[in-house]
Amino acid sequence: MFNIFNLQSLEEFSDIAKNNSIIEQEEYDKYDVKRGLRNNNGTGVLVGLTKVGNVQGYEVVNNERKPVPGTLSYRGIDLNEIVEGFQKENRFGFEEVCYLLLLGSLPNSNQLEAFKDMLKNSRSLPNGFTEDMILKAPSKDIMNKLQRSILVLYSYDTNPDDNSVKNVLRQSIELIARIPCMIAYGYQAKSHYYDKKSLHIHIPRPELSTAENILYMIRPDNQFTKSEAEILDLALVIHAEHGGGNNSTFTTHVVSSAGTDTYSAISAAVGSLKGTKHGGANIKVMAMMKNIKENVSNWEDKEEIENYLRKILDKKAFDKTGLIYGMGHAVYTISDPRAVLLKKQAFKLAEEKGRIDEFNIYRNVEEVTKKIFKERGRNIATNVDLYSGFVYDMLNIPVELYTPLFATARVAGWCAHRLEQIVSEKKIIRPAYKGIRKNVSYEKMEDRDEDQCYTFLPKE
Repeated sequence: MFNIFNLQSLEEFSDIAKNNSIIEQEEYDKYDVKRGLRNNNGTGVLVGLTKVGNVQGYEVVNNERKPVPGTLSYRGIDLNEIVEGFQKENRFGFEEVCYLLLLGSLPNSNQLEAFKDMLKNSRSLPNGFTEDMILKAPSKDIMNKLQRSILVLYSYDTNPDDNSVKNVLRQSIELIARIPCMIAYGYQAKSHYYDKKSLHIHIPRPELSTAENILYMIRPDNQFTKSEAEILDLALVIHAEHGGGNNSTFTTHVVSSAGTDTYSAISAAVGSLKGTKHGGANIKVMAMMKNIKENVSNWEDKEEIENYLRKILDKKAFDKTGLIYGMGHAVYTISDPRAVLLKKQAFKLAEEKGRIDEFNIYRNVEEVTKKIFKERGRNIATNVDLYSGFVYDMLNIPVELYTPLFATARVAGWCAHRLEQIVSEKKIIRPAYKGIRKNVSYEKMEDRDEDQCYTFLPKE
C-alpha cells in the first residue's frame, strides 16, 4: 500500500508527527483538564442525563470512591429482575429488552407480539444486498464489514435523513433485526473467501428468536439445543445496554447531536466498539486463558495459578502488559451483575458440554486474582468478559464473531440513546480543548532548519 511513498521519508515523518503530538501529564495537571473525561478520583465526568440505563458500581463519599456491589438497570428495572422474569416464564428475553429500551416500558403480551412481528418482517436484507455488499466485498474483520454494511443501508432506505421519532424508531427496529444477518453472512463470506471453507448462507426463520436465528445462520447444519439458545439470549440481554458513559454509547450521543442520520451514528458506534480497549476484551481473555492453560500444569492447583498470575501482573508472562484480562472494570468495584448472571449459566453449559475442568480454571483465576488485589488493598470486580468468551467458545461460535455479537446486542441501547438525544438534548455536543502551543512565528523557507535531511521523493 506504500508503493507510492519513499518509506525512509515516511518513517522520518512519523517521528516528527509523534514528537509533535506528545502532551505531558503536567500540562493536564497545570490546566486542571479532566483527561479522558475522568475526575481525579477516577469517576467519570458528568456530561449528560439518561433514562435508558443506569450503572452503579460505587458511591462517592468525601470525594472518594466507596466500593459497593454493582447494579445495572434498564429503564429503572434491575437487570436481575428482568432476567428472572422472562426465564421463569420460559421465554427468550432479548426482544422484550429491545422493546423496553426503545419505548421505555415493559410491553404487554399484545405489544410484545406486535414488536416481534416487526422484527420478523425486517430480518431479511434488501434485495441484492447480500451478494453486492457482503459476498462481493468480503472482509477479514467482521466489525469492519458490519460498519460498512450499516452505512450502505442508507442507500436502500427511501427516507434515510428524516430524524423524526417515528422514522428513527423504524430504522432502529430494522437495524436490530438485520444486524444478526449481517454478522452471520459477513462471517460466512470471510470463512469462504479467506479460510477456503464451504459457503453457507441460511435465510433467517420468522418463527425463531434473535438468539436462535444467530445459531441457525452461523452453523452449517443449522442445529442448536434449547439450552444453547437460552444462554446466547442471556448474553444478548446483558450486553444490550450499559448506561450513557461507555465509549460507544457516548459516541452515539456525540454523533447524533450533530443532526446526522441513523446509519452514520450507529456505524460510528460500531467503530468505537471495535477498539481493543472497548468491545474486544473477551478475545484478550481467551488468549490469556489459553496461555495460562499451557503454562499451568494443574488447573486445580490455586498456588500454581497464583504464581503464574503474579508473573502476568509483573509483566513477565503472557503479553507483558501487566493486565489480567476479564478482571477489573471502570465502574464496578465489587461485582459486575452481568458477570454474576453469566457465570451461573456458564457453569450449567459447562456441565452439559463436559467442560467443567475448564470452567474451574476460570473460577480459580477469578478467585486468586481477587485475593492478590485484596492483599494490595484493592477490591476488584470480575468483568463480564471473563466468562462471555468462554460461553461463546462452548457454543462453538468463532472468535471473529465475539465483538460483532456484542454489537448485535448493544445496538438496542445505542438506538435508545439516539432517540433520547434527538428528543431531549437538542444541542450539539461540543466539549472544550485548550490550545497550549502559542506564539510560534511563521518562518520563511530560507530560515527553516536544514540540519535534518529528508528524502521526499523516491530515488531514481
